[in-house]
Amino acid sequence: MTTKLSAATLDAVAGTASIPQYDRSSLTAGIVHFGVGNFHRAHQAVYLDDLFATGSDHDWALVGAGVRAADEAMRQKLLDQDLLTTVVEQEAETSTARVTGAMIDYLQPGDSAAIIDKLSDPAIRIVSLTITEGGYYIDPASQKFDPKHPDIAYDAAHFDAPRTAFGLILGGLLARRAAGVQPFTVMSCDNIPGNGHVTENAVIGLAALLDPELATWVKANVAFPNGMVDRITPATSDRERALLADDFAIEDNWPVFCENFRQWVLEDKFPAGRPALEKVGVQFVDDVAPYEHMKIRILNGGHATIAYPAGLMDIHFVHAAMENQLVAAFLRKVENDEIIPVVPPVPDTNLDDYLALCTRRFANPKIGDTVRRLAFDGSNRQPKFIIPSAADRVAAGQSVTGLTLVSALWCRYCFGTTDSGAPIEPNDPSWERLTTQAKLAKDDPGAWLAMSDIYGDLANDARFAAAFSHALTTLWSIGTKATLERYLADQL
Repeated sequence: MTTKLSAATLDAVAGTASIPQYDRSSLTAGIVHFGVGNFHRAHQAVYLDDLFATGSDHDWALVGAGVRAADEAMRQKLLDQDLLTTVVEQEAETSTARVTGAMIDYLQPGDSAAIIDKLSDPAIRIVSLTITEGGYYIDPASQKFDPKHPDIAYDAAHFDAPRTAFGLILGGLLARRAAGVQPFTVMSCDNIPGNGHVTENAVIGLAALLDPELATWVKANVAFPNGMVDRITPATSDRERALLADDFAIEDNWPVFCENFRQWVLEDKFPAGRPALEKVGVQFVDDVAPYEHMKIRILNGGHATIAYPAGLMDIHFVHAAMENQLVAAFLRKVENDEIIPVVPPVPDTNLDDYLALCTRRFANPKIGDTVRRLAFDGSNRQPKFIIPSAADRVAAGQSVTGLTLVSALWCRYCFGTTDSGAPIEPNDPSWERLTTQAKLAKDDPGAWLAMSDIYGDLANDARFAAAFSHALTTLWSIGTKATLERYLADQL
């Protein structure tokens, strides 16, 4: 017997899960959040749920917003259960469930007028985003905002009804300026280096297409704090729904499964005010950059390092990849030899200890994180997670054997078949292009590096190009397993 999650059934659910320890009717909106996906509900919403349970800051509740068709599907599923979410936190030996209630409304995606009206409300003092790495209209090679992207061009030409999060944010800021209301703070919670700066560039970049004076006003008056976020949160499937029903007797339309570990480091730049998140473990610092570099290069770079060899060897789950001695050893060697040596120091942090923590997290058998999820969207992730480390090493005249092998494994993966010949379903917004280039690269490795929007000037470095060519040729000649063995024996 299961209990369907709703406000009316919280008492019944409390038998197997913790429930909100505050009166949800006392909550009022203070944050509009774009991108109500799994990560947001396992991270920002959990921190707020914890904060509300302390009895304070009840005027900082969440209002959901979105711009994609998938956002409407999420909205309907959450509305059906009174905007409650079951979060299952898992470690190897334990699993616990909690119901969070920090969200009190969810605006209809596509209703730009209603969203801008909510953004103009003086009670809204923060607008936050988790719209994925690919949602910021960044040119991969330059890592700068792309004002020519069709979505941005549309918003610039149809600003009365914008379609992007940045168009809606700008519309809300304009409405507040006209009404004499202080601008809200715009807070990215996405996994991007300098995510505050990236978000600022997107909003100002769109504003500049409309009116240079508006862009100047935004730059002078709107805060965009940088932040580092971390919690491994796999996608929800029928597997997770069944586990929730079997283990906790709860029926949730879209539960979230995640690890116990979570981290949030924020630049303390909130002129319109902020919730007292330091009470529940958020670390406020003057400079987030060292923490970002550490996390993006070691953890996310580590994910990219294990994803493609595991995928090519038909390994489905991340913990199973870590159980494979070759994949685990490959991760350790690339991290220790090539990634960690070019990560700048982090205050009060030992990078070797951080890597050990990451590998333990990757190996968590309860999470059920998939290799396919880690391998998704390499065209946006490789330029952020792998290529910067390679570029730093090339600039220093250091070896890039391991990092070029990571890139070659990505290329081989994008060919579209595993080593066993099994098909790899499309796994990137640019999959057709990547597959075309990967097929050309089988005979001409330079065709892959010719994607200058991804590799930039790095492709012109003779040592990098030669190492990549050798790695890819070896993969095609002897396969993933044997190539990893050669690399681990320092024979690649």
